[in-house]
Amino acid sequence: MRLAILTTALFSLVVSDNWQPNPAPVSKHKFIISAHRGDHVIYPENTLAAYKEAIKNEADYIEIDLRTTKDGELVSMHDGSVNRMTNGQGQVKDLTLAELEQLQVKSKDSTSTEINRIPTFKQILQLCKNKINIYLDFKAADPALAYQTIKQYGMEKQVLVYINSAPQFIGWRKAAPKMPLMLSLPDSVKTVAGMEDFITKYQPDILDGSYKQYSVDMVKLAQSKHIPVWPDIQSAGEGPADWDKALAAGLSGLQTDNPAALVKYLKGKGLR
Repeated sequence: MRLAILTTALFSLVVSDNWQPNPAPVSKHKFIISAHRGDHVIYPENTLAAYKEAIKNEADYIEIDLRTTKDGELVSMHDGSVNRMTNGQGQVKDLTLAELEQLQVKSKDSTSTEINRIPTFKQILQLCKNKINIYLDFKAADPALAYQTIKQYGMEKQVLVYINSAPQFIGWRKAAPKMPLMLSLPDSVKTVAGMEDFITKYQPDILDGSYKQYSVDMVKLAQSKHIPVWPDIQSAGEGPADWDKALAAGLSGLQTDNPAALVKYLKGKGLR
């Protein structure tokens, strides 16, 4: 995930002179692990099975990708189309929920007889309540509708929202002013001064980006402003060498494709 270029003029509609960051959902762990698209080492990404695996393996968050069906229902699918992940074809936005529910998500194990379906947001909220927090990558949905659904399940304190565009930021600040919003630090920001300028302009509650972007001093700046820095570390070959670098930078959370392995690594370091 990389944040789209943001428009300062649009953000000026909702930024505040006396801004203080909204706190992230409470977790029992000091080092936060977000399971990217669920724990999909074994199970297909963005399925209830992958989310259940993340809960079992002690992740703090599942990251889900929210999209809207043709008939206005909210579902989790990373891609705009169902082509890569299912036995169907077409764009999520052009298919009804009933049509999507007929599709099977492709298994990672060609011999598996287990059937996985595209989950609805309601199913995910029901699964996660009081078990794990939700990192909501807001792909294509209405903030007011999404927040209404979150409230319906009493999950207001268990969700953070990753913002992909300025209109999303504005929509969420209006629909749910207390919802913690996560922004990626742009690749162009490489210094403490640049980071401070970005924070002043856009007022993120949590920072994302690549773990490689952050120096010790940049992390300390965020900490002084009470802004968690939980960047992406998921990549081909991700492992202890990457996690060592993240810890050396002072980071306190990561989004990973290998949550169970990262939990084990942190336990071995006495950090979990």
